[in-house]
Amino acid sequence: MTHIIDTIPSLSPYFLAQTSEFSKPVWEEIISDAGTSLLAFGKALLLLLLGYIVAVLVKGLIRGILNRTNIDNRIAAWISGQQGGESFPIEEWIGNLAFWIIFLFAIIAFLDALNLDAVSGPLNSLLTQVTAFLPKILGAAFLLGLAWLLASLTKIIVIRGLGALNLDERLNRQMGESTTEELSLTNTIANALYWFIFLLFLPSILSTLQLQGTLDPVQTLLDEILAIIPNVIGAVLIGAVGWLIAQIIRRLVTNLLAATGVDQFGAKLGLSTAVGRQSLSWIIGTITYVLVLIPVAIAALNALQIQAISLPAINMLNQVLNLLPKLFAATIILVLAYIAGKYIAELITNILSGIGFDNLFNWLGFSLPTPPPATPPTPEEAATGEQPTVLQAGGISRTPSELAGIVVLVAIMLVATLTAVDILQIEALQSVVGVILVIAGQVLIGLVVFAIGLYLANLAFNLIASSGSRQAKILGQTARIAIITLVSAMALQQMGIAPNIVNLAFGLLLGGIAVAIALAFGLGGRDVAGEQL
Repeated sequence: MTHIIDTIPSLSPYFLAQTSEFSKPVWEEIISDAGTSLLAFGKALLLLLLGYIVAVLVKGLIRGILNRTNIDNRIAAWISGQQGGESFPIEEWIGNLAFWIIFLFAIIAFLDALNLDAVSGPLNSLLTQVTAFLPKILGAAFLLGLAWLLASLTKIIVIRGLGALNLDERLNRQMGESTTEELSLTNTIANALYWFIFLLFLPSILSTLQLQGTLDPVQTLLDEILAIIPNVIGAVLIGAVGWLIAQIIRRLVTNLLAATGVDQFGAKLGLSTAVGRQSLSWIIGTITYVLVLIPVAIAALNALQIQAISLPAINMLNQVLNLLPKLFAATIILVLAYIAGKYIAELITNILSGIGFDNLFNWLGFSLPTPPPATPPTPEEAATGEQPTVLQAGGISRTPSELAGIVVLVAIMLVATLTAVDILQIEALQSVVGVILVIAGQVLIGLVVFAIGLYLANLAFNLIASSGSRQAKILGQTARIAIITLVSAMALQQMGIAPNIVNLAFGLLLGGIAVAIALAFGLGGRDVAGEQL
């Protein structure tokens, strides 16, 4: 038709005006071609309009279905991890996607109807690729929906099943701790299984989409997880059973010891017997609980079979287990030493009190006020069951006999501590305790020397003062000061407190006294010496 139109200007007007037999076929051909073109264009336009209408209807239908079922909000909430999915217009996105796919078909049909192959070819190729990939997307979506369905059912079954067993309440009751946030093991297990099912379906989804580059590392990761899951389950079961057994044993030991009256002995050590506080029976039960959990932890780590984690932890726990017998023996020694020391201290206190040792301060020349009478315990103290220990004064002055008993108890405990440290084979601590024991012995001997010196000084003062001479008290005080100075130097030297300085000071003091006596004698006898000479 274009060729015919191009030849029209070359024709003569006279030729057009003629009504020969040659003019009629040309016009008929022009009109026929124009009608055919207009008919084809109208058909193409009708196809485009029909495709647009169908795309709009499908878009509206999809949006209506999604708005009625709230599937889009659930998908948005699942993707975003939030409860409200209104911020993600999933129905708008899916509707627009369906609209453009259908409208793309209409555009290609429109171009094919106009025989515009140069334009419709790339679009047709794109649509072919989209339609070829669409079954893969639908298959992946089906697998994803199936995974979501199975995961949701599993989560619901686990939550309801464990909820019917009251697992969380029993677990929190076994924990025995009053916390603001209780442990929810049911939700933890349900969520773990929920996402694990998605992880199982992930390789199949990626394989359906033919994303091989992403599939290989995910498949490797999943294989490693599946290989270690039996070990993890075994370790968890061992730990859970061991923990339950340890809880039962702790309760049995605690209740048994509480029934035998061990808490009364713990009250003498300063521990409480009130409910909710740490009593001796509770401490022993907790120690038993830890002793049971240590081998359970070793067995669980062995079942886990992760060398990088299990080997250091097992070595540490084995060292603790090897130390436990020594620690137990050392504890027994300290407890027995304390019990024996307490009875020995009471025995010595009674013996010394019977022989009049409580008058020691009077013998040494000290006048002490009379101690106030003991006050009965308050109702609060009686309710808690707390009793003052041997080392607690409780606001009452100690007598010399009681102080001597405390010194004996401390000495016995120091010796027992040295023995316990020797059993534990801790060389540094053994050296420290040994040094403390030596220093304590030196200080004790120094105090004894000083006490004897005070007694002798007071005895000398009383003897000299009772002679009745005019200067008896002055001479008695001089003798007492000299004796106290001598025994002070001896006591400090015995304690090991700067012996060189003490010797030097004592020598200088005696030298000064000798020089003073010589000067006094010389100055006082100067007149007598002059008369004799």
